[in-house]
Amino acid sequence: MPRIHATAIIDPAAQLAGDVEVGPYSIIGPHVSIAAGCRIGPHVVIHGHTSIGANNRIFQFTSLGEVPQDKKYGGEHTRLEIGDNNTIREFCTFNIGTAQDAGVTRLGDNNWIMAYVHLAHDCQVGNNTILANNAQLAGHVVIDDYAILGGFTGVHQFCRIGKHAFTGGSTVVLKDVPPFVTASGNPAKPFGINAEGLKRCGYSAEAIAGIKRAYRAVFRSGDTVAQALNTLNTQAAACPEIQPLIDFLAVPGRGIVR
Repeated sequence: MPRIHATAIIDPAAQLAGDVEVGPYSIIGPHVSIAAGCRIGPHVVIHGHTSIGANNRIFQFTSLGEVPQDKKYGGEHTRLEIGDNNTIREFCTFNIGTAQDAGVTRLGDNNWIMAYVHLAHDCQVGNNTILANNAQLAGHVVIDDYAILGGFTGVHQFCRIGKHAFTGGSTVVLKDVPPFVTASGNPAKPFGINAEGLKRCGYSAEAIAGIKRAYRAVFRSGDTVAQALNTLNTQAAACPEIQPLIDFLAVPGRGIVR
């Protein structure tokens, strides 16, 4: 049986795996499912059509699955989906999606989400990301795998943050940050690649050198994005690791930080 504190309020229709722990004064609504190995701290509120995967640790005063902060929302059946092995620290707020998008807000697996992080409606966060304290994502934001957002980073709606990208503290992201790029400032500007992060993820020295060449083609050559893509497609033969950058730039968005 789940270990539920006597002061917690769990709707009888909620689905909790047998070893889930729920702390004092937490509230879990009827459309919530929580898989095995999860630990829900005190004063956590989980509402909406929310599914939480296995082995997540959710700290006190977090709010998951509440309705979007979007005036267009009219009570539609939308969802919040959280994967496995995530750490979600104090005072985080994740909202469900809206009918104007995919209808679901998603957090993948193995993410480290620090205190006061906000995931607005329809955000799509991948795997192995780090969102530092007070990172704030507006609606419809996409964060790819292994991205790291520094504390107090604010991301404008519909922006994309690419794989292995990194933002400095208090960065204001108004345009897309491509894969591998380190960005900082208000508004965000590119400052090279996330070389240390790539090393930690096992990229070879040769691959990192190739990614640096690709960065220069996009951000230092003076070429348009279309022209830079032609250069990158040539470089990819010698450095296939730059393919995520090519794929990212090929998708129209809000424009990239430059």
